[in-house]
Amino acid sequence: MIDLLARQTCCLSAQEIWDDLRLEARPVGIASVYRVLELLADLKLVHRLDVGGGVARYEPMLPNGDHHHHLVCGDCGKVEAFSDEPLEDALRELGGQAGYEVEAHDVVLRGSCGDCRV
Repeated sequence: MIDLLARQTCCLSAQEIWDDLRLEARPVGIASVYRVLELLADLKLVHRLDVGGGVARYEPMLPNGDHHHHLVCGDCGKVEAFSDEPLEDALRELGGQAGYEVEAHDVVLRGSCGDCRV
């Protein structure tokens, strides 16, 4: 499961992880996938992200602190990653103006992807 997560470019649901493991002929129960994900999240090795729809998604925490944000299609459920350094600067500045030292943040933009708008 760790290897599978390390190869991903964006977040996956527990169901997607379970499906991918089965495709790789790695038999594991779905309950075990959930237990391991919760343990990895508690250890801060994966980040649990709620992108809506009642399904949590998970992605590895990078040791250097790099991260990305997500675009979510409300029609088909597609999730895409994006990075934006000016946005990162603005979030740090906003936290400072409010007297906070921001340690972490999530940005999830919701809308319709190009395929669904056609």
